[in-house]
Amino acid sequence: MSFTLSAIPEIRFGEGLVDSLPEAARSLGATRALVVMDGFLAGSGLGVRLADALAEAGITAALFSDFSGEPKIAHLRAAAAAAAACDLVIGIGGGSALDIAKIVACTAASGEDPMHYALAANPLPSRPLKKIMIPTTAGTGSETSATNIFAGPEGKKLWIWGAETKADLVLLDPALTVSLPADLTAWCGLDAFVHAFEAATNRNAHPGVFLYAHEAMRLIADALPAAIANPGDLDARGRLLLGSCYAGIAIDNCGTAIAHNISHALAGLAPVHHGLATALAFEATLGWLVEADTPHLAAVARALGLGSAAELPAFVTRLMDASGLVRALPPAFAAFDAARLATEMRAPENQPMRRSTIRDVTDADIDHFAARMISLAPAA
Repeated sequence: MSFTLSAIPEIRFGEGLVDSLPEAARSLGATRALVVMDGFLAGSGLGVRLADALAEAGITAALFSDFSGEPKIAHLRAAAAAAAACDLVIGIGGGSALDIAKIVACTAASGEDPMHYALAANPLPSRPLKKIMIPTTAGTGSETSATNIFAGPEGKKLWIWGAETKADLVLLDPALTVSLPADLTAWCGLDAFVHAFEAATNRNAHPGVFLYAHEAMRLIADALPAAIANPGDLDARGRLLLGSCYAGIAIDNCGTAIAHNISHALAGLAPVHHGLATALAFEATLGWLVEADTPHLAAVARALGLGSAAELPAFVTRLMDASGLVRALPPAFAAFDAARLATEMRAPENQPMRRSTIRDVTDADIDHFAARMISLAPAA
């Protein structure tokens, strides 16, 4: 047996921890910071409050919030321009804000366009700007990963990968996740569950991630329904946030598989929340996947208190039901047929997830899964 466990950023956890941001920024030697958060979160006043607190600590702070939804190349370029004179980038929010912040910390340091690094075309700069990541959703795990997703000039999902994009410090504050609506809590939480599951069961899985992936699934499965039923339950919110972070460590080391192949392909067709797309794809493929009955699938079943891998699909369906998941794609998908989705699933940028799946994914499998997913779209 041999494996490598990639570096894990310093992680601090606690209610109200966001108030320690100025001290944390000073500890990294920052004098000028760019705070990246989406427009909705900025509208809550959090951005101004944190910028004022940083200023009181002697750190000049600018706010970049001119984006919503998943990151696009235009967002990255605008944020990089805003970070030109900075020595610290602070990402606050969901995966979009964190991915923008992590990418910009590299491109602002090098002066290169993000497309220079897309799909690992060129090495990332060895001395990026310092980075602090503060997730406000429990889903992507981007705060601990080296993978960053964005839409390129043609709208296709691309990725920038490398240890240089990793955070220097992660602040996990459950209080920041309390206001997340029930549907987003469900979508993000299920996304994190799938991260942990796929990392622990795909062809890249190794014992180094089981500690994180198995515990992530236990935490999320237990806490997600409770957090949805009682949004102010900080204990449940905290367990969900920690589970998401652990799942991020897992995928940082072992990646994902077929459910993410499908969710990325769906995003290549029309706007859809990544967590919703991934959850729907996971449920649609899990029965097929567990027919492989591998030791890693059996280990996940045991970690969740189940007798065998064959019980996993029913367990996941119960979790999704308890989370209030509506099995439907957005109306925009009525314009597409299964053949179009299958083409996206076969696209080069989605092949790593296809290849990492523990079962061989044939073209016939892709056609079957595509038809099943498109059946969740409203009629044209």
